[in-house]
Amino acid sequence: MSRLQEAYLTTIAPALRERFTIDNPMRVPKLEKIVISMGVGKAAENKTAMDSAVKDLTRISGQKPSVRITRKAISAFRVRENQAIGCMTTLRGKRMYEFMDRLIAVVLPRIRDFQGVKDNLDGRGNFSLGLNEQSLFPEIPLDQVDHPQGMNITFVTTAHNDEEGRALLEGFGMPFRRSGPKN
Repeated sequence: MSRLQEAYLTTIAPALRERFTIDNPMRVPKLEKIVISMGVGKAAENKTAMDSAVKDLTRISGQKPSVRITRKAISAFRVRENQAIGCMTTLRGKRMYEFMDRLIAVVLPRIRDFQGVKDNLDGRGNFSLGLNEQSLFPEIPLDQVDHPQGMNITFVTTAHNDEEGRALLEGFGMPFRRSGPKN
């Protein structure tokens, strides 16, 4: 059992249950999955960009991502039908908790001038986060980065509203930006 999963079962879930006065233990908000996706716009001109993105996302997530292809051609974007344009993977269970632990403890503190993540949840307790570079992850050797590539990370929860979702993510240690008086 990973560190965050054990923390959820022993401290976070009971605290959420008490805070929101939840009678049914199955109603307590929990982390359902983490979706990591990379849009590779350079793949239209450079075929190695997609291979590089798939290789990097495999190292970061610990599982092979699925390649996403276009459904129709759009000449304004220089995209043809059935062309590889991105990749994504969905993490659940032990890998999900281990990824979240690495993200919170190692990756986010490596961001220059990091003051916390914005707490823009989607209204249903889910949270999305964007990173500019894959080189923030320690699994990616800096000398092997061919194309700096950003990614989107979405935390899907079973929370019913933003307040429950934020409390769950704060319990895991997500460093949300503190809103206070500006000097």
